[in-house]
Order: sequence, then structure tokens, then C-alpha cells
Amino acid sequence: MTSTTGKFSGKKILIGPSSFAEENRAPYERLVEAGFQVIDNPFRRKFTKKETKSLLGKDVAGLLAGLETLDRDVLSQSGLKVVSRCGAGMANVDLAAARELGIRVYNTPFGPTQAVAEMTVGCLLGLIRQIPQMDRALHGRRWDKRVGRQLKGMTVLIVGLGRIGSAVARLLAPFEVNIIAYDPLLGKNDAPCPLVSLDEGLAMADVIALHASGQDRLLGSREFGLLKHGAFVLNAARGELVDEEALREALDSGRVAGAWLDTFGKEPYEGALTGYEQVILTPHVGSYTSEGRLRMEMDAVENLIRGFQEASE
Repeated sequence: MTSTTGKFSGKKILIGPSSFAEENRAPYERLVEAGFQVIDNPFRRKFTKKETKSLLGKDVAGLLAGLETLDRDVLSQSGLKVVSRCGAGMANVDLAAARELGIRVYNTPFGPTQAVAEMTVGCLLGLIRQIPQMDRALHGRRWDKRVGRQLKGMTVLIVGLGRIGSAVARLLAPFEVNIIAYDPLLGKNDAPCPLVSLDEGLAMADVIALHASGQDRLLGSREFGLLKHGAFVLNAARGELVDEEALREALDSGRVAGAWLDTFGKEPYEGALTGYEQVILTPHVGSYTSEGRLRMEMDAVENLIRGFQEASE
């Protein structure tokens, strides 16, 4: 690693992720060592668009980004030179506008892979064995035994066979499940499992695991209508992929037996799904392991430094 001690003295950097460097201070210290003037997230949550515009004054040259909106309006009114996304997804960044404005944009696709994949499998096991329901009952001093299901023999549809989706497939293989995938970006010779259309996959699947990029809705009323009765839905990608009202209807009818959601259209989430005991809700923490967060944050910092180095060459 080339030494950058003090090289960027005076350059202001805004931190977007609310939990940046909480677990390990090394990423923050690396920014300070490089000479950046670091502006912490003052709200300890995701910025609104208005807040992002306000915080990104013309004197703020870099953003270590979370999931805040970085559209043309925000970017064009900022003084940004480098955006380094702490995470893999880029749906919140207008990449075309960034290119036109000369803003360098980076992401960290490798850090969250294993953490999100492991949590997906863990929550799937929790859903099919009804572990959260029995845990809550026993904490309430109720001996409530429930009959669950086992993974062996189930058909799992993975929507989005990128790094995380592929890792989920590898972790599930020893359970002797039937893995199929929907990914319009892949050819049949590029996938390690059978590729199907979304409609075909939904009709076949016992489990649907969403690991797709982008924010276009994938599961609405029509799609839920294609499911087998008693299917399970997992979303570790983007909240916008699932129509919440349609999911509620599917839960009420029993067409969906259970769901795990780690992402939501509006965060923090306080919606109606909090009233469904068969739904596991987690506060967007798929990547939140010590190992995964440290790698992702350090990658984001090094990308930020690299961006300024390349801009000055």
C-alpha cells in the first residue's frame, strides 16, 4: 500500500453509513491518517434527500456513501469529486450523472457476500422450523411445540445469481435442495444450476430468495398468485422488490407461509408486517458481521483514497 499519510490534508469527507467504524476504528483512523477532515453522520441514520443536499456543501469533496439518494439533483449541487459506496448495490447512485459531472464512483462488492449469504440461510432455517415463534413463546413461559419443515427436497429459486446469490446456492447445496435460478443477465452456460423464467421459477419454488440488483418490483399480486401454497420468501436485496400489500395478502391467505425481510422501502421500518409472527424482520443488517463490515469499510476507504489519487494524476 502506498503511503498517503497527510496527503489529503484539508479535504472534507462526509460519512453516510450510520454505523461506520463502530465495530473497529481502523477504517476511520485510515481516513484521518490520510489527512481527510472527516464529517460524521450527525443523525445516526440514513440521510433524507434534503439532508444529503444540505450536508454536501461545495467544500465537501468526498462521500463515503451508504444508501442515501444520490441522484442528478443531489450530485449536480454538490462539490463531490469521489463517491465510495460502502456496499455492493449502486441503485441509489445516478451513475450516468456522476460520469457527466466527473465524479468518480466506487463500490465494495466483496465485503458483504459471505455475511449476507450466511444470514439468508440462517433465516431460512428459522422460518421453516418456526424458531422465532417458539423462542418468543418460551421467553413468555409458554411451552409451545411446533412442527416445522426440513430443507431436504425443497426447490429454492434464487433471483439474482451474482456474488451473493451464488454464495447462497453453495451454502444450500449440502442440504440436498433443488436449486433453480432466475437471472436475465446470465446465459444458460454461465450458471451452475438450471435457469428459468421468473414465472416458471415462482410456480416451482418452495423458497424464493431475492438477491437481485436494481429496484424494479419483482413480486406483486400477480407474482404471488403463481406461488405454491405455503411458500417462503426471503429478501436481502432491496425493499422495493416486494409489494408489501401484496405480501400481506399472500400471508393472510397462507400462500406465503413465512418471510424474512432485511430491507424495506422506507427505513427505519414501522409498517404492518410487524404484526405478523411468521415474518422475520431484521434492520438491514445482512452484512453486519465483524469480518464483513471491516472488509467492506476498509475497501470503501481505500477506494476513496484511490479515487483522489487518480484524480490528481
